[in-house]
Amino acid sequence: MRRFDGTRLLMATHNAGKLDEMRALLAPYGVDVVGAADAGLPEPEETETTFVGNARIKARAAVQATGLPVLADDSGLCVDALDGAPGVYTADWAETGNGRDFRMAMQRTWDELDFANAPAPRRAQFRCTLVLMWPDGHDEVFEGVLPGQVVWPPRGVEGHGYDPIFMPDGHDMTLGEMPPAMKNGLSHRARAVEQMIRGSFAENLDRIAL
Repeated sequence: MRRFDGTRLLMATHNAGKLDEMRALLAPYGVDVVGAADAGLPEPEETETTFVGNARIKARAAVQATGLPVLADDSGLCVDALDGAPGVYTADWAETGNGRDFRMAMQRTWDELDFANAPAPRRAQFRCTLVLMWPDGHDEVFEGVLPGQVVWPPRGVEGHGYDPIFMPDGHDMTLGEMPPAMKNGLSHRARAVEQMIRGSFAENLDRIAL
């Protein structure tokens, strides 16, 4: 597995919440994370049907535009009773003519579960796939999964996206109720980052204890 030994990493996302979370997760390694918006990059069209496929689209577009090492994330909420939906369409469920409305998306998720007569607990997983790509096109893929359940009504104002309706296993708080440091210690993205650290940042493991 290829090692990353730089101090600056471009993250191919325009999602401020994801960017803040990744900055916090990689800060202990002395890595400065820059967002796609900061680099003036457009959002490429995501046409794949898998998380890894869409993450590679974003990573490749950013690498080709900048010549820098790029980290791309594709993630979503996968609900068991909805056959894994919204899945790769997690953000699409929030799309409106005036941007994204995640309260609408959360309501749709609950309504779909009601329509399906899904029993409680309404099991789900947050899934995250990271693609770390170098300027020569080589990439490494890392995945993280956070199991839990969908709850209603939405609880909490922390985090982003569907966090207020997702309660991880072993907790009585939603991600939306957790302080950022607590969420960053257990989220699907944190679990994918841990895999990346062990795989591609291994020489820096002495900086912190995972």
